[in-house]
Amino acid sequence: MSTVAAGPLAGKRILVAKPGLDGHDAGAKVIALALRDAGAEVIYTGLRKSPEFIVRVALDEDVAAVGLSILSGSHQALSREVLEGLRAAGAGDVPVFVGGSIPPQDRAALLDAGVKGVFTNDTPLEHMIEELARALA
Repeated sequence: MSTVAAGPLAGKRILVAKPGLDGHDAGAKVIALALRDAGAEVIYTGLRKSPEFIVRVALDEDVAAVGLSILSGSHQALSREVLEGLRAAGAGDVPVFVGGSIPPQDRAALLDAGVKGVFTNDTPLEHMIEELARALA
């Protein structure tokens, strides 16, 4: 008997990554579990990964989306580096989402840079799942 994941993200491979020097991953693990519970296959990079490493894993794992969890305040630079790396590798169509401690005034700049969605610490998990499911439909 096979077990097939059901849910709004069923069959989607999603990379959850912690770029930069941020050493706190409890939130990323909560997100990874929520994505899994919504049917996604989640690949988690672990802490302190470079944008180049994240891009390589996204390509190697053939993911449908990349989620960056950033609490360090370097969300603009790190997001831009991941987006540029994906574009340079011919994977600019892979949507990138950013979550964590993101000040409201930085949201527009992230979206203008190409990020598909920004989720702050107070975003309900159900809302995040709905947004991802819509973006990946």
